[in-house]
Amino acid sequence: MLKIISSVVLCVACNASYAALQIQSWTLSNGARVLFVENHTIPMLDVSVDFDAGSRRDPAGKSGTAALTSAMLARGIHAAPTGNEAALNEAQISDAFADTAAQRGGRLDDDRAGATLRTLVTERETAVSLLARVLAYPSFPEEILTRDKARTIAAIKESLTKPEAIAGKAFSKRLYGNHPYGQQPDVASIAAITRDDLLAFHRQYYVANRAVVALIGDVTRAEADQIAQQLTQRLPQGAPLPALPPVVIAPGQEERIAHQATQAHILIGMPGMARHDPDHFALTVGNYVLGGGGFVSRLMQQVREQRGLTYGVSSYFIPMAQPGPFQISLQTKKEQANEALQVVRSTVADYLRDGPTPAELKAAKDNLVGGFALRIDSNKKILENIAAIGFYDLPLDYLDTWTDKVSKVTAAEIKAAFQRKIQLDKLATVVVGAADK
Repeated sequence: MLKIISSVVLCVACNASYAALQIQSWTLSNGARVLFVENHTIPMLDVSVDFDAGSRRDPAGKSGTAALTSAMLARGIHAAPTGNEAALNEAQISDAFADTAAQRGGRLDDDRAGATLRTLVTERETAVSLLARVLAYPSFPEEILTRDKARTIAAIKESLTKPEAIAGKAFSKRLYGNHPYGQQPDVASIAAITRDDLLAFHRQYYVANRAVVALIGDVTRAEADQIAQQLTQRLPQGAPLPALPPVVIAPGQEERIAHQATQAHILIGMPGMARHDPDHFALTVGNYVLGGGGFVSRLMQQVREQRGLTYGVSSYFIPMAQPGPFQISLQTKKEQANEALQVVRSTVADYLRDGPTPAELKAAKDNLVGGFALRIDSNKKILENIAAIGFYDLPLDYLDTWTDKVSKVTAAEIKAAFQRKIQLDKLATVVVGAADK
């Protein structure tokens, strides 16, 4: 399992000094949503296009379809139906982007798949046109699919030897079972995927009316609208998608997997929060205290500093469309695994009972608010934020109000939120490399 937008104020300076940047949002006639920040400081344009095409949409028995579809978008493109644009192979596509000095990227997680582009504004017409063709007309060449499947299978086989990968796969299965969030590619599922599967997946999920286009750079609102139109006008309209099943939280179980590694790899957790969870800010601040704050966190103090059981332990929430994982992770000597587990569980139990101290709460707020500027100190980071806000339909003032909401979180709210979301008897545990109890 793989592991956030019309006016928003963004922090773009240090020392809690904020400058307002207007984020404009509108919807195209084809249904695509657009989010745009006008920034003329450098002659660059950054763009992303996201779709509801993440791995949660993998067909039954063919986990890995979303990943292969995303990875193969630029392996080859058909000639345009109008006949005025020739087909291009993988090398020609790569050369065409290189000729404009543009950087094309992609992303895939459980919820979404998409493409990114960074280009000089003087080359944007050519670069945007090429990306539009990549999104709309992928040919998924059979010989390259065979190659990429072989590479994927080799990577899967290699991962089965690595304790951290083994733990991650088992942990995901413990948390999500047969839910789409729990499905993971294996050798059999990758081998079963055909070119027709990629074509069908692309046709169903890479559609204009579910596209989210985010832009930041040296263009005007009118130019941004034209770019968004250009990127989505070749895409088809899509039918409504079936609703995903809800995440069901199962009773917590412990799984131990033998491995010759010198250290035990431990994961503890359960489904946590979704993107729209009303406890989002309380959980964010509270997790900083518990295990997200590095050396000052409770878990680090108890497991490392006081007992020397690990070099590092951390906890975090991964909010997704449906509840993503809450996860505690650490490594320790095999013979210390049971003690480390006991300390982690008792630390979490104490935190659920008592919540943070006033000093811990102040330190967490100070660090989160003080570090907020680093989350949006580049065009790339701003793009990532507005793309997520658009895809998950977060409030348009999400960034504007972030530090204020963090500052207003109380210890009582943290305690109540953690008690709602984290139950000790629902925590799944995976230990790779340590002996049984």
